[in-house]
Amino acid sequence: MAGDNTRDPIHVPVSALARPGGHYSHAAVGGGLVFISGQLPITPDGDRLVNATFEEQAAQVLANVEAALLSAGSGIDRLLQVRVYLDDIANWPAFDKIYAQWAGASRPARAVVPTGALHFGFKVEVEATAMV
Repeated sequence: MAGDNTRDPIHVPVSALARPGGHYSHAAVGGGLVFISGQLPITPDGDRLVNATFEEQAAQVLANVEAALLSAGSGIDRLLQVRVYLDDIANWPAFDKIYAQWAGASRPARAVVPTGALHFGFKVEVEATAMV
């Protein structure tokens, strides 16, 4: 996928993640960019981590984002922007600590949006944009 600059978007199958729960792709590539759909704390085998701790949910979400990036020929080091949705802004310090370890030296632009309730009762969702 790397370097693909065609006009038509490519919807990337991500075999390392559970099938999308709706009419969308986990990742789409176009114009040298990869767009990662909002990732929830769902394991590759489809287990919804609703009862997991916030930290476990955050780790799974970030693992899902990385799996989608890698499937599209990108990676954490190519991230441009990350959007984080939290059901409770009180979870922000815990997320920031986990995120900093995950992102390492990468420092993409980022937004954090406190939302209240998320799908299925999850505590966190993350979407991202990166270069291919």
